[in-house]
Amino acid sequence: MRLIALILTMLVVLPAQADTVGCVTTSWKLIGANHKVCVEAFADPKVTGVTCHVSQAKTGGVSGSLGLAQDPAQFSLSCEQTGPITIPPKLPEQETVFTEDTSILFKETRVTRLWDAKHNTLVYLAISRKLIDGAPNNSVSTVAVRPWGDR
Repeated sequence: MRLIALILTMLVVLPAQADTVGCVTTSWKLIGANHKVCVEAFADPKVTGVTCHVSQAKTGGVSGSLGLAQDPAQFSLSCEQTGPITIPPKLPEQETVFTEDTSILFKETRVTRLWDAKHNTLVYLAISRKLIDGAPNNSVSTVAVRPWGDR
């Protein structure tokens, strides 16, 4: 029974893992890491041909260097078609495709994919999640599903 549970767990598609494209220092700190904005790229784990880039503010200083700082909920999102798009059958109308913790407790940036079938468009929505405050900050990017090259 445990083996079956382990196999099923491995088959679940997890949110994408991001690759760091680079970071730009926004404020120099004498002690600890500098404040910066970092850009990460990730591919949609279920829809081939879509790549998203998310930029996020990262807190520096001693607390940032130790991983104890709460990063501000400042981010931007851009998604583009980077190859032939394949929409899998039974694509959920809404699904989390990327998450990243922005504090040691209860705060994250989450990117959710929404399928707008009427307009044949993928909508990617980034929100800041806090346990108490909800998700006031957001950014949106859309990708129209179109032919790629001769496909």
